[in-house]
Amino acid sequence: MNYYQLKRDIVDYAHSIGIDDIGFTSAEPFEELRPKLEEYYAKGYDSGFEVGTIDERINPKLSLPSAQSIIAIAVGYPNKLKDAPRSTKNERRGIFARASWGQDYHTLLNDRLNKLEAYIKHRVPEVECMNMVDTGVLSDRAVAERAGLGFTGRNGFVINPKLGTWTYLGEMLINLPFPSDNPIIDSCGDCTICVDRCPTGALLGEGGLNSKKCISFQTQLKGMMDVHYRKKIGNRLYGCDTCQQVCPLNKGINTTHEDIEVEPDVVKPLLIPLLRMSNREFKETYGHLAGAWRGKKPIQRNAMIALANFKDDSAIPELKKVISEDVRPMIVATAYWAIAEIEGISSIEFIERALQKETEQIVLDELNDILNTLRREQYAD
Repeated sequence: MNYYQLKRDIVDYAHSIGIDDIGFTSAEPFEELRPKLEEYYAKGYDSGFEVGTIDERINPKLSLPSAQSIIAIAVGYPNKLKDAPRSTKNERRGIFARASWGQDYHTLLNDRLNKLEAYIKHRVPEVECMNMVDTGVLSDRAVAERAGLGFTGRNGFVINPKLGTWTYLGEMLINLPFPSDNPIIDSCGDCTICVDRCPTGALLGEGGLNSKKCISFQTQLKGMMDVHYRKKIGNRLYGCDTCQQVCPLNKGINTTHEDIEVEPDVVKPLLIPLLRMSNREFKETYGHLAGAWRGKKPIQRNAMIALANFKDDSAIPELKKVISEDVRPMIVATAYWAIAEIEGISSIEFIERALQKETEQIVLDELNDILNTLRREQYAD
């Protein structure tokens, strides 16, 4: 079989189904990743969302024993919001990260990979392959880099010459010996703007990341958010784009696709209506977004934090309704904190009364912390 010709045909077909870039590499182990992953886990930089052992993450053949090659794909996504609704006083809005705009990218990429697989099986019926998108054990970024789709920048993202960092990545393990593409030899040079502008200092300088410090990770946690990070998330409901927004190599890039339909009022929603949204309403409105995968509770918590960061006093009545009607201790505790942030020392009496009636320990702990903070501020005045 002429694998060079088959490769060219696959590339042409890939472009016809909405794959913006495609590269090929061998299925040999990514041994250069081993020391990086060992350090990553040893220092506690992992998010807990990663899957697979280190051996599984670096050795493709532990996923598909017959694998000889890996086909890496990149699909660009939009980062500009046309006709974006404005966040105004008494009508404050939150924001979902750009990777969560439109249809869930897992669905979008799997659809393209399934079509690519069907095409290859039509050409080579006996072929064996396995598709991975984000939740697979392999490092999408390591595969993409070795397959020539870009180089890893200081922000940890693969920087593609045409798509920048605004890309969804996926791969297909396959038992065909395709000729490999060459990696792109490039770097960020002396530029450190992403590291300098990271709100929490999560970026480590050479593409590494302390995931637990990353705002994207913090917005996805299900429990109480540490006060330090509450002050940092601004109005973010899910994810963080700062290190991509400031990257000079992303300037002028905005890739669009017909099946990535961006809904401005959904990805930049009003905050107050989120506070008491039912499960059904949440699923109907946000269920198709990748940012909904953790459910509504983290989004509602982040919405209250955003209202607090805006100092939006119009939210006080709704926050008090949350306290009186919601049965989830984490949500109630966050609502108390938001009220105290908005009203300052004038909320001391309200917090003191709450301490007399609340019974959940997570709420009591938060109330005590709030009261101590408010009293310090009161005495400082």
